[in-house]
Amino acid sequence: MIALLLAATIAIPNNFLLYEKDAAKKDDDPETNWSAGSKTSARLVVNPCQKAGLGQSGRKAARTLTYTAVPDYSKSEQVILYSSPAGAGKAMRDLEAAVRACGTKAYRYSAAVVDYGDKALKITGQAYQGRKAAVGGERALVTRRANALIVYTVGGEWGRPAAASDFKQQIKDTRRMLAKVCTIADC
Repeated sequence: MIALLLAATIAIPNNFLLYEKDAAKKDDDPETNWSAGSKTSARLVVNPCQKAGLGQSGRKAARTLTYTAVPDYSKSEQVILYSSPAGAGKAMRDLEAAVRACGTKAYRYSAAVVDYGDKALKITGQAYQGRKAAVGGERALVTRRANALIVYTVGGEWGRPAAASDFKQQIKDTRRMLAKVCTIADC
């Protein structure tokens, strides 16, 4: 009985993520697509080094939603539960190190610590031509709250990074998720 209760508290319930109902709707548009998954081995949706193992250690549950639209717009929502707050903290530190270490002259990453949850990073990925921002990039807000990692990304035809306006939707979504994540996390 106790093992059953523990398994129930570790799982991420259906329709817990903010965009699950949107992802479940039938869409006949061939230029748009939702994908959904609950594999604990799913890659972090923001992964500067494209390393399969980034943030993998100690995961107990995960749910990932990704929306793509032609020509190159995407958004993702990901909630990951770790076995402990220390495990989620390690995943954040590893992600922060990846932001500093990875990228090229043509595609660069930067991160800023922001005040959400226990720790949060606003991550900007941006295409460059020489020193000028080119078209293409992603904006992610990654937040740790207790043993949970909450990730919201938007990618597309971005121009020069704009610190405030590029993150409006991710901030709104993060605040909504922070208000409910403690029902499944060890807060």
